[in-house]
Amino acid sequence: MTEMLTKETFLEKVFNFEKNKEWKFEGDLPCIIDFYADWCGPCKMVAPILEELSDDYKGKVNVYKIDTEAEQELAAAFGIRSIPSILFVPKNAEPQMAQGALPKHQFEQIINDVLEVSK
Repeated sequence: MTEMLTKETFLEKVFNFEKNKEWKFEGDLPCIIDFYADWCGPCKMVAPILEELSDDYKGKVNVYKIDTEAEQELAAAFGIRSIPSILFVPKNAEPQMAQGALPKHQFEQIINDVLEVSK
């Protein structure tokens, strides 16, 4: 099940950018963060894929969603200009951003390569 993040839960579970200038991941599991908006067509195409991935990788990868309309400060902090923008956050490395509605196999490839997690 994907989880909605607010700024407050983002600071707790992903990155406390108010406390740290340098990237410091706060989570226990690697995660995928979907920056989306309700009016965005491609975002609606990605949503069910992320739900499937959330089930496929349960206990290995957390899948979060951030509504860019409601959380404009978070969107600005990551320089989100087009949506969907998907942030892949490995446990011990720099996060990487992908843009656009990716097919499921591409998500799986990135989870494997960037997050270093396999099913």
